[in-house]
Amino acid sequence: MSKRLYKLGSYIYGNSCVSSKVRHAPPKAEILIEALRGLGYSTMTAIADIIDNSISAEANEIDIVFYWDTEKSAISISDNGKGMLDPELELAMNIGSIDPNQVRQGHDLGRFGLGLKTASFSQCRKLTVASKKQDSNFCCLRWDLDKISDSPGDGWYILEGSDIGSERYIEPFYHKQNGTIVLWEVLDKALSKGGGEQEFLNLIDDVEIHLAMIFHRYLEEEEIIISINGVPISPWDPFCLAWGSNGLPEVSFPIEDETVRVKCFILPKKERFQDDEYINAGGPKGWVSQQGFYLYRNRRLLIAGSWLGLGRVKSWPQEDAFKNVRIRLDIGNKNDTDWDIDIRKSAAKPPVYIKERLIRIAEDARDRARKFHSNNSVIVPKFKEDESDPAWKVERRNGALRYRINSDAKFVNKVLDNAGDQRNSILEMLQKIEESVPVMQIDISNKPLSKEGLAEDKISAEAPEAVKSMLLHIYKNMVRIKGQSPVLARELLLKKEPFNNYPELIALLPENFDEEE
Repeated sequence: MSKRLYKLGSYIYGNSCVSSKVRHAPPKAEILIEALRGLGYSTMTAIADIIDNSISAEANEIDIVFYWDTEKSAISISDNGKGMLDPELELAMNIGSIDPNQVRQGHDLGRFGLGLKTASFSQCRKLTVASKKQDSNFCCLRWDLDKISDSPGDGWYILEGSDIGSERYIEPFYHKQNGTIVLWEVLDKALSKGGGEQEFLNLIDDVEIHLAMIFHRYLEEEEIIISINGVPISPWDPFCLAWGSNGLPEVSFPIEDETVRVKCFILPKKERFQDDEYINAGGPKGWVSQQGFYLYRNRRLLIAGSWLGLGRVKSWPQEDAFKNVRIRLDIGNKNDTDWDIDIRKSAAKPPVYIKERLIRIAEDARDRARKFHSNNSVIVPKFKEDESDPAWKVERRNGALRYRINSDAKFVNKVLDNAGDQRNSILEMLQKIEESVPVMQIDISNKPLSKEGLAEDKISAEAPEAVKSMLLHIYKNMVRIKGQSPVLARELLLKKEPFNNYPELIALLPENFDEEE
């Protein structure tokens, strides 16, 4: 069947069909809100959306409380953020109060101005929000879906103050100097009809697991504390850095006025974990389903394990061979439209203009993982620094050999660039290393030189103090600045000159720097 394009022809309509008059057509509140309740939030994603508002309000303590009282059960989310004045709260309670296309502050995790309302309505029929700015009075407004249908006109009426009987949830918040509390009551969506206490307890577990994953970077860096019923949540690291994941070099590229950053991780095999650790590392969906991209916007996780519809002929499926591949993808909040981020912040699609670049990055990681999965070798990332000039230069003067550190080597320059006030001390140390090379102990009389001019045997195992000092400095730089695990850093040092000549020193490097060095 041939494809056709139908174009609108030129038709002349009677004047009666052309008019500049308009008619006001506001939606009926009861009908629209019921439609919004079906957007597909779970309790976990709804609470995460409320926490986004707390982080945008510069809170560093967020408390979630689950109150069990059969049909009168409730959930509250409170924070110590900057709070709101009454006009600000009224704006926040309005539906569609923010233009999604307007430029926002870099730390802002919202977009549509709908999250507070749609997330809350998806779980409950009564939403109460109380807030206080420092040195100001409390303000409190609420939506009650059971009363909206009885409202006159179109029904868009926000009620002032908390409802009778709801004060018990709000009153403990009054002593705070500033912050906001969101209260959900009549949990007709969060709890199934007739749901019991055990269902409520299971819900608490699900929320904890989800928040530990979504906000893990904030929790790891101790920027915020999120507590459930008074117990702080521990972060869940998708990339298993504590177990020695192999992190490939980060790739970054600009998109308009933002920078996209991509870092691939090949996670360790099962043998590296204890049984309970391996199950936990698999994440909420399990190892196979958690593979792929982890998309972050302002360090907040939006998508946890997906190939984002990427692939050559068709989208890559999630397969057992790639269960050890997890790719961290960081974007800002200025290109949400290009990424098709939805209201729930749980779906996104890469822009066409970076798909090819992401495919190439993912293909490389998948290829490494395939090899890693099919044999027992350890995948060591191939750093460009390793392909640079050799660490040593050999000079011949009057028939004698003299060894000089190659100051043009990229890894030497990187150490010097990050040295700060220690730069001169490191240069002096390099000079001492050059002067202390035991040339006379290197047996070159019967052994050919490598292309760099060094004899193909090891330097004396008795390492000079300068080598020890330089080794420790580079090791610290790799772990603290580049974020490599101690295991990976030692593996890489075993491949670098001159440190590959001192494996016994590398074996003694500390696991962490709280140890005596």
